[in-house]
Amino acid sequence: MNYFENETRTKQNRNVVVDSNSPEIITNNIYTPAFLREQIGKLVRVEFLIGTNNLTDRIGILEDVGASYILLRAIESGNLLYCDIYSIKFVTISENPFTPLNYGF
Repeated sequence: MNYFENETRTKQNRNVVVDSNSPEIITNNIYTPAFLREQIGKLVRVEFLIGTNNLTDRIGILEDVGASYILLRAIESGNLLYCDIYSIKFVTISENPFTPLNYGF
């Protein structure tokens, strides 16, 4: 199974429906999860605070956002990375569309 078949299958398994009955944290973009949901599909660099003074970052395609997590798809491996939303300090969002051909896929 190649990267794109796996990506399609994975997205089909996460049938997350956001509607008027969803919590405001997911629907109102004054909250981080709702804002980040608007960025799904974009290339992002996310910086996390680990402990009191250790910053680490991850780069990938933003796949999904929940109330307390984000899912990033690593560009190099295509693996999914589950990330705690509460340790996020900075998110850099690429305005250039991600095309797998530009990244060797």
